[in-house]
Amino acid sequence: MKRKEAVKRIFVLGLSMMSLVLQTGVYAYSWFHYYYPVVNNNNMGIKLYANGHYVILLIYFALLCVFSNTYGSLKIGYLKTGDVFFSQIFSLLGVNVLSYFQISLMNNWLVEVPPLIGVFALQLLIAAVWAFISNMTYVKIFPPRNILLIYGEREIDDILDKFASRRDRYRISKCMNIDAGLGAICQEITGSYGAVVLWDIPTEDRNKLMKFCYSKSIRVYFMPKIPDVLVKGSDQVHLFDTPMFLTREHALTVEQRLIKRIMDLILSLLLLIVTAPIMIITAFVIKCYDRGPALFKQVRCTAAGKQFMILKFRSMRVDAEKDGVARLASLHDDRVTPVGRFIRSVRIDELPQLFNILKGEMSFIGPRPERPEIIEQYLVEMPEFAFRMKMKAGLAGYAQVYGKYNTTPYDKLKLDLTYIENYTVWLDMKLMLLTLKILFKPESAEGIEENQITAVKMRDKKSDE
Repeated sequence: MKRKEAVKRIFVLGLSMMSLVLQTGVYAYSWFHYYYPVVNNNNMGIKLYANGHYVILLIYFALLCVFSNTYGSLKIGYLKTGDVFFSQIFSLLGVNVLSYFQISLMNNWLVEVPPLIGVFALQLLIAAVWAFISNMTYVKIFPPRNILLIYGEREIDDILDKFASRRDRYRISKCMNIDAGLGAICQEITGSYGAVVLWDIPTEDRNKLMKFCYSKSIRVYFMPKIPDVLVKGSDQVHLFDTPMFLTREHALTVEQRLIKRIMDLILSLLLLIVTAPIMIITAFVIKCYDRGPALFKQVRCTAAGKQFMILKFRSMRVDAEKDGVARLASLHDDRVTPVGRFIRSVRIDELPQLFNILKGEMSFIGPRPERPEIIEQYLVEMPEFAFRMKMKAGLAGYAQVYGKYNTTPYDKLKLDLTYIENYTVWLDMKLMLLTLKILFKPESAEGIEENQITAVKMRDKKSDE
């Protein structure tokens, strides 16, 4: 098994290097045949020697590695072919935009864009062919893992559906209830399985099975409980001769809060200037549609439960909540206007929140702000929901990047806590880049199903017991 995993890693690494070299090669052609002659002529014949050209191409290659790692565009076998190609688009776009400004600085003036557009188009063609062939080859060489699913009281239909959506990578061969007994389960685990999934079983049983699997070098997937998320973000301290973990009482240090606030101020001001024409046109269209107000104000909660008025472009009818009852938007909500459906799909409705960020009520990245009424409903079944208010609410967040709009509140909580407990400035920057990607994924803007609106299921709460 270890040898197979080593071969798999080498195979993926080889394919990744092939992609990076090919894309850099396309850029190199445009550099030598167009951009370098332009830079050379405009700088009075100043020439670059071989090492200078190597540095230019090495910078491009390094940037491509960074963006590819951020967007996951080289995760062959891990992501679907479409997702790999989609990630490649954003990686290449980011690198080429930066490279354009780099060349313009060398030229002391903006260079022509069309050659770089041609480079981008050819790179996309290569990326599409590479993603398709690489994933197809990966699946043929490395068939799906046979997986044993061990579950407790929680229903398994949801997790089975999720694994079924990736039949190219996983195959649930058998399901066993924890009530079958640890002896029978351990005996079954030693069969021909590539991995084991521990799905919502008591902590004591989970710990024993994890130790057993570790001793047998068997891969384990398990659903984390909230204490697991908190421990993952803890610091290891060496006070005595016994390892200890420290979970802090605060989310951010003074330095982190200062840097985060400076980033919010600079970015919100820049984006307000850039998006001002879009916001003016949007407000005009909403006003013309039904003569109602363009902006929608609503009470939301941020850090420490502090309330503020969030600003959004109105996407629903004026009388959407005329009965005064707070309701989340459902999957096919008839309260959403045609104009509102469009601005929600392209996220234009969120732009006024830049003013909330500028005022310090929100941040760019953080747990999404919820309504007080919704929070009260969640706290009845899930008191841990209050943990997410250790940090200022955000325009986008970890749960929005790695989850979906219709992800359950319990799972969103664990994603938000993962962000809070593992916060770094680099994580904020990474999530900002990934947010650009999810803006173009329709499933992240969907409403939630009706059965998710009413309340959080008690079975989700039981999973932490």
